[in-house]
Amino acid sequence: MSTTDKIAEILGKDADYYLNYKSEKIKKERLEIPGPNSVDNFRESDRNPQVLRSLNHLYSHGALGGTGYINILPIDQGIEHSAAFSFYKNQDYFDPENIVKLAIEAGCNGVASTFGALALHSRKYAHKIPFIVKINHNELLTYPNKYDQIPYGTVKEAWNMGATAIGATIYFGSPESNRQIQEIAAAFEEAHQLGMATILWCYTRNNDFKTDEEDFHTAADLTGQANHIGVTIKADIIKQKLPTTNYGFKKIKFAKYEDEMYESLATDHPIDLCRLQVANCYMGKIGLINSGGGSKGESDHKEAVRTAVINKRAGGCGLIMGRKAFQRPLKEGVDILQSVQEVYLQKDITIA
Repeated sequence: MSTTDKIAEILGKDADYYLNYKSEKIKKERLEIPGPNSVDNFRESDRNPQVLRSLNHLYSHGALGGTGYINILPIDQGIEHSAAFSFYKNQDYFDPENIVKLAIEAGCNGVASTFGALALHSRKYAHKIPFIVKINHNELLTYPNKYDQIPYGTVKEAWNMGATAIGATIYFGSPESNRQIQEIAAAFEEAHQLGMATILWCYTRNNDFKTDEEDFHTAADLTGQANHIGVTIKADIIKQKLPTTNYGFKKIKFAKYEDEMYESLATDHPIDLCRLQVANCYMGKIGLINSGGGSKGESDHKEAVRTAVINKRAGGCGLIMGRKAFQRPLKEGVDILQSVQEVYLQKDITIA
């Protein structure tokens, strides 16, 4: 059985729906398709040669090295979701060295984690796998819980530990978003001056984005606009949740929208919704990686492969997946990450 047939088998009855769909709204010919020369998308930009070298280091590492696609292991949930809740299913990951070991064993392009986790083992591993230092976080020890991304260190600290890139989150739509946009724009500029690449976790967060009818935090129009702001502050890669719906602006009744806008840009097919996210990343010139989402148990393998297929066929450049990989035994986590990589390695899984 070929690898593509195995992927189809994992997708089951939905295989044809995802593998053979043809997108007619935003046509693939408009996109900058990921490939071996993806870093050349920045050849006319203001990024200095050191940034291009860092991007090339990230895109050239691991099982997907040289393809234009990337698979990053992100484990910062010890801060974002609390350590006990994140690691009780696999206590090995209270020890941050095991985070790095999982990324290396699975053949990931890079590992993203906190200042403390990566700094503790930077002399041993920073030259063996690209480090992506997450510079800001929410925390769950304030009561009642609040949701604000605050800096946990400096860009210079990340550079000193040998980081290839920094990562940061902005909660677009939140009361704190204006401050966060300004903070991260400045941090990204400093990172570029030091020769590091920049990755933005582009999340929407506002209580009014969830209505009695539907949760629009993952609407294609809202997340797409978050992406567009993210590339505006010079993120080199955008991380975004996979879209699950659309019509956020229209249903919530804010911002700018027209019915024709929705009709011309997407259907309700998941690949079309994700392509709208890609389009908002300068038509794919800035790479879009979708997140793998939380672990749900037995369905994780299928969901991970499904997300990778949607992202690739939409024109995205990879997957950033943590909880589905680390909240289980090492071998199972490696298997899931490598199944995702197989999607991007198959040339007959094409852009829709």
